[in-house]
Amino acid sequence: MGAPNFRSAFFISISGEVIFALPFKTKLCRNISIMKIAVVGCGALGSYYGAKLSHAGQDVHLLLRSDYEVVRRKGVYVRSDEGDVHATPNCARTPEDIGVCDLVLIGLKTTANDQFANLVPPLVGDKTAIFTLQNGLGNEEILASLFGKDKILGGLCFVCLNRVEPGVIQQVGRGRILMGEFSGKPEPRTHDIAAMFRNAGVLCEVTENLEQAHWEKLVWNVPFNGLGVAGAAGFEAVSSGDAKGVQPGRCLSTKDLLSDERWEKLVRELMDEVIATAQALGLNVQNSTAEKELIRTRQMGDYKASTLIDFERRQPLELVALFLESLRQARQAGAATPRLEKLCAVLLELDPVLPKPVVL
Repeated sequence: MGAPNFRSAFFISISGEVIFALPFKTKLCRNISIMKIAVVGCGALGSYYGAKLSHAGQDVHLLLRSDYEVVRRKGVYVRSDEGDVHATPNCARTPEDIGVCDLVLIGLKTTANDQFANLVPPLVGDKTAIFTLQNGLGNEEILASLFGKDKILGGLCFVCLNRVEPGVIQQVGRGRILMGEFSGKPEPRTHDIAAMFRNAGVLCEVTENLEQAHWEKLVWNVPFNGLGVAGAAGFEAVSSGDAKGVQPGRCLSTKDLLSDERWEKLVRELMDEVIATAQALGLNVQNSTAEKELIRTRQMGDYKASTLIDFERRQPLELVALFLESLRQARQAGAATPRLEKLCAVLLELDPVLPKPVVL
């Protein structure tokens, strides 16, 4: 028998500093329980985490549509600088084929949240936890209205993933999850789930305040997802908030936005508005968050945020969770967000699916 497959696992604080490192092996550790896990939404995100957990010994069931035959025959391949992974999770076409689980991971695009009531109930029993890894605001609230707030956890995923073909996921750089309870402070199950992800080679931290964590991530998501798409209408349209009659051009990557001082100014204005809104809501989001995110983004290189890819593929945009709910809460809190108002107006005009006109 060969030597165990050890790697270094670096545990990183929210600020990005390395706290400690320890040897890590991919096999299931003694103190990690095997859970029956359903993954609902098996695009790049769901397939990646499903593959990592399955590879680590968890009982993972992927709810699949178009990729069903390929994944059933070949499994899921993750290509990564951290080491490639091949996993063979269980595959299902319907939630009824999976049945009640210990944990349900939600990886759906937020544009498919209307499918929660159809896809999730067959997977949920008295002791099931539901863990959404979706972008933006409002997802936990929708799930709580259907299944009760005590079942719901939320997670923020800091990871660069692309589905390059059915059953094949490309990971760029190191990723991590920041997770918490929707209804309050972390519980033993919160730490158990985090430990399960760490055992699978996924850096995972627990936050005491999930709402604040969501807003901290929006400091990046709103400008780089939003301006990346809106930039296709041109600087004048984005500045004025009027993209009517504009023929969209090329989307703007993170590098595009930060290499032009005009666009960088808009990025900073949006970051400041998101931070001001969070503070108006009583959350302790620091003003320094903006500069930290700018430094981190420059280190990412020429990266396309997920909303840009959706736009280029003519798919629905996650406007509600990422932008419109942020704007609604800003208005409710009395926070001034003129730049966000104009950004939302342009995005609504550019969305390839929404009927026109749309009134904010």
